[in-house]
Amino acid sequence: MQHIFKEGTDKNKPVLLLLHGTGGNENDLLPLAEIVDPTASVLSVRGNILENGMPRFFKRLAEGVFDIEDLIFRTNELNQFLDDAAKQYGFNRNNIVAIGYSNGANIAASLLFHYADALKGTILHHPMVPRRGIELPNLDSTNVFIAAGINDPLCTAQESEELKALLEGAGASVEIQWENRGHQLTMSEVQAAKAWYDSKFN
Repeated sequence: MQHIFKEGTDKNKPVLLLLHGTGGNENDLLPLAEIVDPTASVLSVRGNILENGMPRFFKRLAEGVFDIEDLIFRTNELNQFLDDAAKQYGFNRNNIVAIGYSNGANIAASLLFHYADALKGTILHHPMVPRRGIELPNLDSTNVFIAAGINDPLCTAQESEELKALLEGAGASVEIQWENRGHQLTMSEVQAAKAWYDSKFN
């Protein structure tokens, strides 16, 4: 997978896995990583799917309707990439915190839904429920931050609450930050994510 790896000054910090939204690329969320933890290593990945020329992490059948078969395949592909990247760059595979926005948040949530130890924590900006009707792995030691817009037309408040409930049901510790906005990524939610991260990983 096309990516950028930037080694941080503090090797004990989590590696920040950056996952962009539809039409983004591996450069998009680098400023977020700089705000959340400027000392951490960064692994920023570009999605392998193109939708009308726009990079994504998995296919969809329509807006808000995921291609579940492709989602499962791409989630496995990303999980395998993280295994390989940990060996290539010499970082702790069990110390990754994902920061994802929109489509990137959805693939990060999918990692949690499919693999117990894929991520130590996640910052999910405007995620949806990746799959329904499956048993989640044990997420007892996983910390999750969700940033949600009260007026988000793509991810309703109900969807955010459902995702929180499903993750908590699997043992994860989940916090939601509500923004009086739509689907856009706001500086106030990034600052809230940083405060949450500092409380969990510093």
